[in-house]
Amino acid sequence: MVPPVQVSPFIKMARYSALLVGVFYGKKRYDYLKPIAEEERRIEGEEKKKREELERIAKQLAEASEDTILK
Repeated sequence: MVPPVQVSPFIKMARYSALLVGVFYGKKRYDYLKPIAEEERRIEGEEKKKREELERIAKQLAEASEDTILK
């Protein structure tokens, strides 16, 4: 086997700098997107409640129109 090659200190510094920049960017981006996603989930929950209520009303109307004396 060939012995490992010495990596330049400049390359090591560049790699660790890129890693740290990536971590900081990811944290900043996460903090930016988190409130947007929470708002979207809240709106989706409200829409789901409205949709379920409309489906419940439609089901009640369908059952009411089926059960008549005039069958």
